[in-house]
Amino acid sequence: MDWTESTRRSFLKQFGAAGALALAAANAEGLSLEGAQNAAPAANSSADQEQAATRQERMKWWHEAKFGMFIHWGLYSVIGQHEWAKETEGIPLAQYEIIAKHFHPKPNAARDWARLAKKAGQKYMVMTTKHHEGFCQWDSKLTDYNAVKQGPGRDLVREYVEAARAEGLRVGFYYSLMDWHHPDGALCKTDEAARRRFVDYTHGLIRELLTNYGKIDVLWYDVSWPLTPEGWESERMNEMIFDLQPEIIVNNRNGLPGDFTTPEQHITAAEVGRAWEACMTLNDSWGFNRFDDAWKSPKVIVDNLATCARGGGNYLLNIGPEPDGSIPPDTQACLETVGKWLDTNGTAIYGTDRANASGNVNANYTRRGNTLYIHQHFWPGHTPAAEWLSFYQPEAVIAIGGLKPKVLSARLLKTGQKIEFTQDEFTLRLTGLPLVAPDQPATVIEVECDGEPTVNHDSMRPLWPRLKADISV
Repeated sequence: MDWTESTRRSFLKQFGAAGALALAAANAEGLSLEGAQNAAPAANSSADQEQAATRQERMKWWHEAKFGMFIHWGLYSVIGQHEWAKETEGIPLAQYEIIAKHFHPKPNAARDWARLAKKAGQKYMVMTTKHHEGFCQWDSKLTDYNAVKQGPGRDLVREYVEAARAEGLRVGFYYSLMDWHHPDGALCKTDEAARRRFVDYTHGLIRELLTNYGKIDVLWYDVSWPLTPEGWESERMNEMIFDLQPEIIVNNRNGLPGDFTTPEQHITAAEVGRAWEACMTLNDSWGFNRFDDAWKSPKVIVDNLATCARGGGNYLLNIGPEPDGSIPPDTQACLETVGKWLDTNGTAIYGTDRANASGNVNANYTRRGNTLYIHQHFWPGHTPAAEWLSFYQPEAVIAIGGLKPKVLSARLLKTGQKIEFTQDEFTLRLTGLPLVAPDQPATVIEVECDGEPTVNHDSMRPLWPRLKADISV
């Protein structure tokens, strides 16, 4: 039977509260989801120390890339109420399993994702191979709860891998350690026999993923509930992964430090020298949510991308395809706009260095060596109040307070136009700019300095000359 809106409503009437047990258990332990995902990693293991020796070379492409596509797509997409629907709506497992029979993606939907990623200027992709629901999107030999044995009737992971490679994109696999479907998925916390079965199952699934699809570039763990790194045998897990894929990079969500940290739905730079990647949604949902219209604008996406690059990190931006794999129109339009901007301004993002610069409401900054890129999101235009002044000229002026060191030249990245400027101990003033912003959703100005540029607005406070005045009480 086709999964229509009427059958969905009938299905929802049968929901019970069983699906909420895992969340209740997590709450009882005082853990939020993000807290569980981003808990402080364990001390460096011997496996991590071995990986550190090759980390710089393995991650060279990743640091250059800056921008990737996250894809959340699975059985939850059929419901259309975001990826946590089973738990948030309390759907009993027997009812949720029915969805697998009615998950019918169109052929090669991943080709459209990969083409959009390339058009958007994204350099790598990370797809949910198994989310918390426990459904395996590949031809697993360890469970029949997989895409080949259920509704799709084919290997969706293979289609994704082939699509990404066809567009020259790096391939990443998301894998949720937490599993709402496996009978030992929660029991493993308190039952050693269950833990042994579930850990062997988990390691076996990861082995399949990293054995059957050629070279894989990223493994993106998620949600380590309910076990500790010792319970998951995370050191042995990572050793297996690097035996199978010596050039892979892994994140920190199996409890070990891994190669990079993963702030979620916020941008927080890691300490200097530590790689990090902010993963964020394009609206407010990871998985497809037919009612979520809180779409971020291209201006917000471009600003987020610059903020990540300024802090030396990457931006992993999520899309939630519809049940058949189609890309929501708002997603398509936004990413295409971002891609057109990157066609011109990519040099201000890709391969940039961490910048010692504080952004402001009007502008953001990125850096490459001694070159500062000013990302002007809100163009100043002219100042009507100044028109009465005899020396007023109809031009835009941009002033950057606290910029060091000496500026040698400046130009508009969009047009190549040379920009006149003056500089004193407080301010760089860029003059003679057009009244209308030359580019959207941000105009980038390339500023060459005679040393590594820094922008510290606060540094001017103790330097301001204060007017002398008599103060009487």
